Amino acid sequence: MTQTLLFATNNQHKVEEIKKVVPNTYQVISLNEAGINIDIEEPYDTFEENAHKKAHTIFALTYENCFSEDTGLEVDSLDGAPGVKSARYAGIERDFQKNNEKLLLELAKKNNRNARFRTVICLIMYNHVHYFEGICEGTIALEPKGIHGFGYDPIFVPTGSNHTFAEMDITEKNQFSHRKKAFAKMIAFLESLPHGKN
Repeated sequence: MTQTLLFATNNQHKVEEIKKVVPNTYQVISLNEAGINIDIEEPYDTFEENAHKKAHTIFALTYENCFSEDTGLEVDSLDGAPGVKSARYAGIERDFQKNNEKLLLELAKKNNRNARFRTVICLIMYNHVHYFEGICEGTIALEPKGIHGFGYDPIFVPTGSNHTFAEMDITEKNQFSHRKKAFAKMIAFLESLPHGKN
């Protein structure tokens, strides 16, 4: 029997990534597919709080099992910035290219280019809250490369590869992906549950 999980996001790229890895026993529905057209604010200073804000907003609206995630890029030489402000690093318009340009400019005179992507998922399942985290270590490239992906993918090189995320197709990216690691933990948790139990 297939169970439905509502993914509290408007980001189609993220929806496509999770649908690639979710078992057939679960059907992931995006906000758009559910006919929900709202933009949920992310006002907090931690990924956990922002993920919970989005998931709880949708749960309160629908009373359906749902999950959300908050993801950010943390750069060591910038004291963890852009962090939770990753999507709006260069302004509220969420312009990926401007975000990348600003980050590269700020790193121009830095020797340490170590960074990591961090994803935190908040799952609300039968009115219980669960969190799952995934981290991908890597470095920031000197210039953008590749045409795939979104966000900081053109300038992030995961540890163990010589290519940016934007140079990889979705299958290759998922071998390293922070989001895939967090989703894998969530899926393992879901698979451990008897249907209908929390």
